Amino acid sequence: MRISELKREALLSLKGKWGVAVSLMLLLFLINVILPIIVEVIGSGGFTQWFAQEETPVWSDIFGTVLSIALIPLTIATTWFYLNIVRKGNPDIPEVFAIYKEGKTSFKIIGASILQGIFIFLWSLLFIIPGIIKSLSYSQLFFLLKDHPQLTVLEAFSESKKRMKGLKWKYFLMHLSFIGWGILCIFTLGIGLLWLVPYAGTTMAAFYNELIVPQDDSDNDQIEA
Repeated sequence: MRISELKREALLSLKGKWGVAVSLMLLLFLINVILPIIVEVIGSGGFTQWFAQEETPVWSDIFGTVLSIALIPLTIATTWFYLNIVRKGNPDIPEVFAIYKEGKTSFKIIGASILQGIFIFLWSLLFIIPGIIKSLSYSQLFFLLKDHPQLTVLEAFSESKKRMKGLKWKYFLMHLSFIGWGILCIFTLGIGLLWLVPYAGTTMAAFYNELIVPQDDSDNDQIEA
């Protein structure tokens, strides 16, 4: 399936669901950007003191780090939200936050995300290209954990690497195809990202659903043979 077809499928899947997708993006923006600022202003003793400070307080750095880790499951649940859209479901915002009700899954996702970052960082030490290649190889990690929760984190890494063979270049080009839209969003002061991110995220989900999931059947056929 061509990239243009995947993007077309994403747009068709989003039809009638733009409202909830954009609302989710706005909410995530408030949580990821506005909430830390509010906490920092309050902790600094007010807006004047916060604005006048020359260095970020240590407690603020610690809070930011803890918050970033805590929000990892929410970020991944958002990608699953897009997958649900591609699969013609009717996702709503509460189901994204429901990930925190599954403690075991949340911690598994956090561990997988940290491990993914470490692996890509180590490969990047060799040179930037190996790091990019590995990031593409591991790109299906969290979708696979969604559809195959029985997999361990390391098994999901191996499975993503195996299934991305021959598809890494297409996946890379698919990301590049959104650069033009990203530049246009600059002229909207970032407001356009409320629509672009769901569009790109749903396209990535379509890539998984159309090119990665069908490999389940081929794997089963090999086992039976």
